[in-house]
Amino acid sequence: MTAKLVLVTGASSGIGAAVSKRFGRDGAHVLLLARNPERLDRTAHDVRDAGGTATPVAVDLQNAEETLDAAARITDEIGTPDLLINSAGVGRWRPLVETSPEEAVDMIGVPYLAAFNLTRDFAPAMINRGSGGVAFVTSPAAYLAWPNASAYIAARRALAGFAEGLQSELKPTGVFVTVVVLGNVDTPYFQNNPGSRENIPKSDPRLLPLLTADQAAEAIFDGIERKKRFVVKPEFYRALFIMNALFPKTVASQIRRATKKARKTGS
Repeated sequence: MTAKLVLVTGASSGIGAAVSKRFGRDGAHVLLLARNPERLDRTAHDVRDAGGTATPVAVDLQNAEETLDAAARITDEIGTPDLLINSAGVGRWRPLVETSPEEAVDMIGVPYLAAFNLTRDFAPAMINRGSGGVAFVTSPAAYLAWPNASAYIAARRALAGFAEGLQSELKPTGVFVTVVVLGNVDTPYFQNNPGSRENIPKSDPRLLPLLTADQAAEAIFDGIERKKRFVVKPEFYRALFIMNALFPKTVASQIRRATKKARKTGS
């Protein structure tokens, strides 16, 4: 990855910060996009300590005009990224009646529309040079459904649908697309989205262990390096996706039961 230009959204904390540092370890120049400039500066410091180069770009990805302006500046001043990693995400897992229209708009804005805007802006140059990669970090909610997270699930399915459509569309161009599906990761996400944790379906930690941010970053890095179409971590989710395709009623019933159990135990 030496001298590669990698753009990471949501780079101020959690998975985005961890994957930025992982690419820094390979000597990449990492463009860090997120809203909080102080946290971005901390990530930039970590990337440089890891051996890479970092350029923080403070931007509100909910704002399409601001996002496209940032992309234009990057193109003019630095160049078109070799890799675009769409890892930013917001949204609380809450019942429909507790989710405001404004929250639903925000969840569509990030991750889906932010990823759409950046990908659409950088894709033409990638296509023209015949190389590049785009990764989309999403949730098992893109392929499974459970109660009390309907708006979140809709946003994640939009992102996955966009990514899968691009896999087919961009395959002849030399630009690869990787979809990364990550289970529960130990990041500040749930602290930043209160009221969500109790709506995580209860699961066996032996089958679906909690991932560290570094484990998530390694999965993303490895999948991109190998130009994989799909990366799923923990692996047991693959079996759940297949079972859901074959026996959707059974899986839906089990997930509803697991969600009800989680709400009872408060975890």
